[in-house]
Amino acid sequence: MTGPSSDSAFARLAAAVDESIPPELVEEWQRQLGPDRAFVARQGIFSPGGRAMAYELSFRSTRFGAPSSWSRSDHERATAHVLRVAFGPEPLDNLPSDQPLFVRCTQAHLVGDLPLPDRPDRLVLELPRSLEVDTRILIGIEQLRRRGFRVALPSFSDRPSERRLLPLTDYVKIDVRDLDVEGHPVVRVARSCGAMLIGEFVERADELAYARELGLNLFQGNLLQRADLVDQSLTPRAGL
Repeated sequence: MTGPSSDSAFARLAAAVDESIPPELVEEWQRQLGPDRAFVARQGIFSPGGRAMAYELSFRSTRFGAPSSWSRSDHERATAHVLRVAFGPEPLDNLPSDQPLFVRCTQAHLVGDLPLPDRPDRLVLELPRSLEVDTRILIGIEQLRRRGFRVALPSFSDRPSERRLLPLTDYVKIDVRDLDVEGHPVVRVARSCGAMLIGEFVERADELAYARELGLNLFQGNLLQRADLVDQSLTPRAGL
C-alpha cells in the first residue's frame, strides 16, 4: 500500500522525465498528435488506356471523423484547406502542373459566400452529394461557368434534382457498383447534355470492363490508383 510520500516521489520522477525530453521533440510529438492535423489526398482519374487525365483532391483527418458527421463549417474549412494547398503560393512538387484538379466544393463556395481561387483553367468544381438544388445554387453555378469553371456532378442516379443540374455540368460521375442495376438508362440520361462520363469507385476488373462497354469516358477507383497523401499540414482555416 502506497502513502502520500510514495505518490509525491512518483510525481517528482514524472516531472524529471518530462524535463529530460528536449523541447523540440515535445513540439514534434504534439504536432504529430495535435487535434488539428490535416491531410490532402489525391486520386487519379484515368482514360480507358490508363493515362492519368485529372486528379481528385480530398481532405483527410484522423480527428474530424467521417465526413457524414461533419458540420457545415467543418466541410467549409476542409474545402478551403484543400483549395489553399492546391492553388496557394507554394505549389506542391507532387501535384501535376497542368492537369485538372477536382475539388468537392461546398454550397457557400458555389454561391460566392466563400472565395474560390481564380483558376478556372485547372480547378474543376465537384458538387457535394448533399447539395440542395435551389434557384440560388443554379444561378451561382451558371455564374461560375461563365467565368470558365468546369463542374462535376458525382454519384449520378437520375434523381429529379440531379436532372436540373445536368445542363450545367461538364463531367458526370456514375458509381460503377450500381451499373449492374441501373445500367444503360442512367448512362443515357447522364450523357444527354453532352457531359463527359466518369465511372467512379472502380474496385474490380469486371466493373471496369462493364463501364467501358457502356461507353464511359474516364475511370476512377482503387483498382486504378489508391488515394495517396500529397500534403500534411496543420489547422485548416476557413479562408484561402
